[in-house]
Amino acid sequence: MLNNQVANTSGPPGGRWLQLIVGVICMAMVANLQYGWTLFVSPMDAKHGWGLTGIQVAFSIFIVTETWLVPIEGWFVDRYGPRIVTIAGGLLCGIAWMLNSVADSLAMLYFAAAVGGIGAGAVYGTCVGNALKWFPDRRGFAAGVTAAGFGAGSALTIIPIANMIASSGYEHTFMVFGLIQGGSVFLLAFLLRAPRAAELPSARPGKVGQSRRDYTPVEMAKTPVFWIMYLMFTVVAAGGLMATAQIGPIAKDYGLAETPITLVGLTLPALTFALAIDRVLNGVTRPFFGWVSDHIGRENTMFIAFALEAVGILALAKWGHHPMAFVFLTGLVFFAWGEIFSLFPATCGDTFGSRYAASNAGLLYTAKGTAALLVPISSVIATATGSWDMVFVLASGVNALAAVLALFVLKPMRARIMQENSVGGTAPASRPAASLAE
Repeated sequence: MLNNQVANTSGPPGGRWLQLIVGVICMAMVANLQYGWTLFVSPMDAKHGWGLTGIQVAFSIFIVTETWLVPIEGWFVDRYGPRIVTIAGGLLCGIAWMLNSVADSLAMLYFAAAVGGIGAGAVYGTCVGNALKWFPDRRGFAAGVTAAGFGAGSALTIIPIANMIASSGYEHTFMVFGLIQGGSVFLLAFLLRAPRAAELPSARPGKVGQSRRDYTPVEMAKTPVFWIMYLMFTVVAAGGLMATAQIGPIAKDYGLAETPITLVGLTLPALTFALAIDRVLNGVTRPFFGWVSDHIGRENTMFIAFALEAVGILALAKWGHHPMAFVFLTGLVFFAWGEIFSLFPATCGDTFGSRYAASNAGLLYTAKGTAALLVPISSVIATATGSWDMVFVLASGVNALAAVLALFVLKPMRARIMQENSVGGTAPASRPAASLAE
């Protein structure tokens, strides 16, 4: 049977492709909790005077709760199926933005950030884990398409959100989009379920090795290769999260936030244009590099992407004061960063098996939470030095380090573990996945 065919055609309505599409839409609905955040920072500071650093602590809280609880949420997905976890996540995401709309203190803002982080993490971990299970033959592509929903999902709403903030205030915008986004996820969640063994492809491609052994999260955490992946994920994510959270303040400091530029016949402020393009490219990169990694290998793709990110960040530091260069170079930075959310889950699934894919990918995903702790430091460095130059240099350096680690450390380490546990190897076969919850 061909790899892209499903063994059992009596699966869920729409087959595994509908499962993928639903996951992508759910991801898009929670994307603004992270990628739309920068639009609200300056208006909140202007009204309450909380300060940039104080407000960005909420962003870090969101990222930490979004990521560090995903292994627990993944355990629920592996045990009870994706539907109930996604329903809960959608409700929490909607509640979080409605709380933001009435927050009159940093304490309340921080509480809302924690609620939103738990909800977004539940949706994110569920949808990525479900994609890894439904598409063992196209794991890089499926993880990339799903993650693209989170990366590009805010692209269509960046302009409406910016316009609504300008016309109706940030509080009204939080309330309206909280209802829309949370309600959409709640309804779509009823279509999700996990695959049965007979519904999966009967063969796997030989271009990317895959383990026959299903590691539990505890077993995975005992392997050195996991911690190398965790380190790489952390340092690359730190640079990208800094750009995500600080692009608004950076544009303001460069005097570009309201500078009009014209592209393809459309005139918008440079920051708004940059945010829209960044979200599109940050989404496109995930299935693109995931697809590339399915063909040339995970580590080779990581090296190319991380090296490109290092160069893009340095170029932004040098030429980013020009409005047009700012738009294009921030786009390059986001394009070279977003692929971590397809490459690392796919690599994790290849190395540690499918049965506990949601839990294992969730445990690795906590590296994003670790990286989030570094985001406020970028504000401190910029304030202390009077510019963003040192922040850019550090972010570029850690990406260069990750590129080197991918080829010269991770690749040989994974080669050894995959030789022991890959299809055709001598490791014991995985336990059957037929008992996965719907």
